[in-house]
Amino acid sequence: MTSPSAITTTGQLRESGHTFRPLREELRENLLAALAEGRDPWPGIHGFDTTVIPQLERAILAGHDIVLLGERGQGKTRLLRSLVGLLDEWSPVIEGSELGEHPFHPITPVSIRRAAELGDDLPVAWRHRSERYAEKLATPDTSVADLIGDIDPIKVAEGRSLGDPETIHYGLVPRSHRGIVAINELPDLAERIQVSLLNVMEERDIQIRGYLLRLDLDVLVVATANPEDYTNRGRIITPLQDRFGAEIRTHYPLTIAEEIAVIRQEADLVAEVPGYLLEVLARFTRNLRESEAVDQRAGVSARFAIAGAETIAASALHRATRQREEVAVARPVDLETAVDVLGGKIEFETGEEGREHAILEHLLRTAVADTARSYFRGLDSTVLVEALREGVTVMTGEQVSAADVLTAMPVLGESDLYDEAARRLDAKTPSERAGAMELLLESLYLERRIGKDTVAGETVYG
Repeated sequence: MTSPSAITTTGQLRESGHTFRPLREELRENLLAALAEGRDPWPGIHGFDTTVIPQLERAILAGHDIVLLGERGQGKTRLLRSLVGLLDEWSPVIEGSELGEHPFHPITPVSIRRAAELGDDLPVAWRHRSERYAEKLATPDTSVADLIGDIDPIKVAEGRSLGDPETIHYGLVPRSHRGIVAINELPDLAERIQVSLLNVMEERDIQIRGYLLRLDLDVLVVATANPEDYTNRGRIITPLQDRFGAEIRTHYPLTIAEEIAVIRQEADLVAEVPGYLLEVLARFTRNLRESEAVDQRAGVSARFAIAGAETIAASALHRATRQREEVAVARPVDLETAVDVLGGKIEFETGEEGREHAILEHLLRTAVADTARSYFRGLDSTVLVEALREGVTVMTGEQVSAADVLTAMPVLGESDLYDEAARRLDAKTPSERAGAMELLLESLYLERRIGKDTVAGETVYG
């Protein structure tokens, strides 16, 4: 086919061999092509490979409108946005068309008239697939005019009659013709607004101000909802619920590795954060999701771990700047800074007032212990424990440099304990080795083999 930019009229488009495909057929064929070629149609989506993705692919192949049900921070919006990748990169539209109609298939009275008058000279423009996706956050003040449309008083003032279809100012859904419209948090729409979507999703027509304009709309409606709103409070009206051909439940990452992959992908880190600290944050997040003290109906968003990684990276950068370290590397001591600022992201059960910080600290300690155990299993630390029992102390803290931590570690003679601990954590630089030593000391404390005192941001092991 000729380059899209070289085709400017309907006649040239016809000569190029271009064929018109309805939206659902386009999505279906592009998905099948990606699967046949072994390409991943869902880049950047982790943890849904055997659960959500197969259901979503079946819904697309069936041509269904889709609602994703899941708690906050499960990647529902990201998943919907990835649908854009299944659209053709460039698609032709009638130049100047308000609804982006295909040159071979005009649907509004204006475009139909222009197509009849101009024939093969009807001008063609090209729309990128990113322009064929529209997203709306459902809020209580959303109106029918926002989604469907309303009479444009300016057009009426220009002399057109109220019954003239050209007086309509189209809303988001009609303007998404031949594209995807996503409605986030659908239950938050007022019921009377939800009613306005019924005809669009089933009969594919719109009704505005008492008269019917029948449009052959070609739009895929996708939405997200919290299952608590959806099933228990009945916030989505039954007829609208029935219009969605596919209801798909999302979930949080099922494994530690998937949780870490999400953090790595989404976090904007201003300093180096070693992999074992990301694992601590992943385990910490999973502990919160399993805790009876946390309101699980609200969920624990993946953004919790992402914000935690960004916070400890910021703490490392702050320390490196103050201590004039060349490279900023996060250490276990920075984990406490995450607890201090992330509590507001969690909703606790009503009986836990006043214990929130203690619960977070306990679950973080559990995550640190589990992570240290996975890395240091079989490592004999007796020589270090004995050295500390003889009166040696090691001080660390948010503003204690890596060099000071390493200098404070007791000399162990010919023991290779420090080197082996650093090797297991892939710690090569002095800053990374200091972090490895902190994790080793913290693991011994959590095993109750050594003591620890924390005062004013400084921690002393001994």
